[in-house]
Amino acid sequence: MDEIASALGDGARWRIVELLAERPRSVGELAELTGLRQPQTTKHLQTLARAGLVTVFPLGQRRVYAVEAAPLKALERGLRELVETTEAHRDERDGIARYRAAIEAESVVADRERWADGRTFSFERVLAAPLDAVWRHWVDPDLLVSWWAPPSMTVIDCAVEPEPGGRAVLEYRDAEGRRYRSEGRVHAAKEPEHLVFDLSVLDAAGAVSFTGHYDLTLAAVPDGTRLRLGLAITETTVEAVPYIAGIETGWGQVLDHLADTVGTSTRTTTAAHTKGKDTQT
Repeated sequence: MDEIASALGDGARWRIVELLAERPRSVGELAELTGLRQPQTTKHLQTLARAGLVTVFPLGQRRVYAVEAAPLKALERGLRELVETTEAHRDERDGIARYRAAIEAESVVADRERWADGRTFSFERVLAAPLDAVWRHWVDPDLLVSWWAPPSMTVIDCAVEPEPGGRAVLEYRDAEGRRYRSEGRVHAAKEPEHLVFDLSVLDAAGAVSFTGHYDLTLAAVPDGTRLRLGLAITETTVEAVPYIAGIETGWGQVLDHLADTVGTSTRTTTAAHTKGKDTQT
């Protein structure tokens, strides 16, 4: 497949194949129709032949080339599978586009410190898993690490210790090796249904970019467990734009990951709104 794609990646060879698709042709005829010199045309035909795309027929003093359909059909199947895979993962591409648009929109209003203070977000899922199982996925580090990071990120350290004053931390690394760390404390915990904790997102120097106040409630329902997560923002810096812009998409993806980890999410809703005197949208 690679050799076929490489052979067809040249515009002149693509044109030769188009001409041969109509009917077999000689080197001279192909050179005349493409505007190439015969030695160039011969080299292109040799490349196409090595890839199995054309066959040569010696006819006395003449050499006539014909296209082979089988490699083109194989390429067609490969391209069709590629298109199907792309369509199946369209949401991930759309998520990146939404994130970029959100960064641009937030950059307009991030003209001062504390610009997003008072902004709140809410997320809800119904997870096809028992209440105690969902709770464990929040408080057991070995389970928490299995879902608590955006796609393509690797968790390095994570914990939500279910007791007042307990440690809350999330650190992950992207594919380029950059690290992102958040630290905070648990304020309230009632097993297996309620967690309240803070996480401050830290910049490269260890300073706070913004702090998120999280309120997690879990409740047993006939379909499994209803999860509600509230998030309020404080201590916002101007440099926090990429983080604030990514909250809705990022937490949506992370909670979908949790849903896939514990079972199947039977309902997904996310909502975000802002409030507070100094908040702009």
